[in-house]
Amino acid sequence: MSETVITVSGLAKEFKLPHERHSSLKSTILNFHKRSFETFKALDDINFEVKQGEFFGILGRNGSGKSTLLKLLADIYTPTKGSVSVDGTLTPFIELGVGFNPELTGRENVFLNGAILGLTQKEIEQKYDEIVEFAELKKFMDQKLKNYSSGMQVRLAFSIAIQAHNSILLIDEVLAVGDERFQNKCIEVFNRIKNDPSKTVVFVSHDMGSVQRFCDRAIVIHDSKLIYEGDSEGAVYEYKKLNFPDQFADKSESKTRWGTGKVQVVKTKIDQKISKARNDLIVDLEIEVKDK
Repeated sequence: MSETVITVSGLAKEFKLPHERHSSLKSTILNFHKRSFETFKALDDINFEVKQGEFFGILGRNGSGKSTLLKLLADIYTPTKGSVSVDGTLTPFIELGVGFNPELTGRENVFLNGAILGLTQKEIEQKYDEIVEFAELKKFMDQKLKNYSSGMQVRLAFSIAIQAHNSILLIDEVLAVGDERFQNKCIEVFNRIKNDPSKTVVFVSHDMGSVQRFCDRAIVIHDSKLIYEGDSEGAVYEYKKLNFPDQFADKSESKTRWGTGKVQVVKTKIDQKISKARNDLIVDLEIEVKDK
């Protein structure tokens, strides 16, 4: 059995939200002891484990606490309660490009960001051409980063990050950025990582197709609490229930069925034929529909 590389126990994170805003230093000092706060609980009693080699998904609607959880795993935030234990080296793909300097060139930022991710100068020199080729930015590497578009910066940051030799990757919505060509290249990288038993991935996404394609297991967070942990198919079902509650009123329905159930496909039949004249594949599809 694979060993556990991430253990989250009783994890909670709270933030204090001030009720008043002061427009001057004088006002802030005079009203320092009069300030009041509202406590916002971003996460509440979260418990789960991730095994080595797993592609582990985290699902939830916007504001549910997914990104906060990733930042706790990355040791960016400190827990209010509970603990996070990580056994291995970690690369966060949370805010790609953090550490970039807009006044430096793309070439200089490769070495700067690579060093932040733990690569030695020699390793960066060896991987430099591969990084530039993947990012498709060869013509722009001597331009200052401030002249790059946001998409170009993300491509460069991702290209550097995938070269880091850490064993655990935290990935937050990477497939939501960049054009279709870049997203396809990201998918190729994910396929390679998924087939590497030494790599563990924690993956946050709203793309349910990617979750089902890559994730072995997943959790669903709603209103700061963990409401599901299990296989990715079940996680996608729970996520869809949160977004389309009217379509999932009948809880007895199988999690492989979607919609209201007023119309059901009860039988399908596919016949494949080869047309010798045109050398084409002809598919005859027969569907039997049951109307409730």
